[in-house]
Amino acid sequence: MMRWLLAGILAVAAPVAARAETIILSLSSHQVRITQTYGGTDLVVFGAILRDRASVARQGPLDIVITARGPAGVFSVRRKVQVGPVWVNLEQRKFGALPATIAVLASRPLDEIAPADLRERYRIGIEALVPRPGFGTSDDVQFRAALLRLRQENGLYAEEDRGVTFIAPDVFRASIPVPATAPVGNYEVTAALLADGVQLAQETTSFEVRKTGFESFVSQSSRDWPWLYGLVTSAIAVAMGLLASVVFRRD
Repeated sequence: MMRWLLAGILAVAAPVAARAETIILSLSSHQVRITQTYGGTDLVVFGAILRDRASVARQGPLDIVITARGPAGVFSVRRKVQVGPVWVNLEQRKFGALPATIAVLASRPLDEIAPADLRERYRIGIEALVPRPGFGTSDDVQFRAALLRLRQENGLYAEEDRGVTFIAPDVFRASIPVPATAPVGNYEVTAALLADGVQLAQETTSFEVRKTGFESFVSQSSRDWPWLYGLVTSAIAVAMGLLASVVFRRD
């Protein structure tokens, strides 16, 4: 009987402790439309930290880490070697199930919020979201480093240590960059609340990047009528070639 009584108390207490702190998230928009003039944009995230009677006093400050991840895909990294006057692809590595874009926004530098092993466990930061090769060679490590470098240079992977601002003790905001090269699809936004190196709460929302206008028509046509799309594009290419020959013809 005592065993069942203790189990019942733990079952009731566990949900209360789990909701000691909760997060509420709101996005400025849940849809990003790509048009002919689209050059990238920012989505604003507003959030609030709610506490109940089960909340306890924390020794350190509360920290927020917001992670926005684009649709997953397979990406290849190639190593080029110069052979005489030309460069050729000598070897490559493929990385599967990786987010197309990653934006990590934090209220403080990540190494001050939590140690590396805890960030790995909670999947906080780009290093934790891009898995390391378990039994890889030094080449595998170099290819992974090249992948991170290239995607950061293209603005697809980004970390900002001061990207989250507290506008009140329990209210925060951040701006999520959506680059011009962001692919269409669903994007997941996760806000993690941490204190003393421990994750206290987590909340997730999402937004969609989609094409509109002429871009949407062309994209949809290529999927619905591939044969017609191929004929039209071939005709346009031939017409442009004939026009160029007339314009640049020498008498």
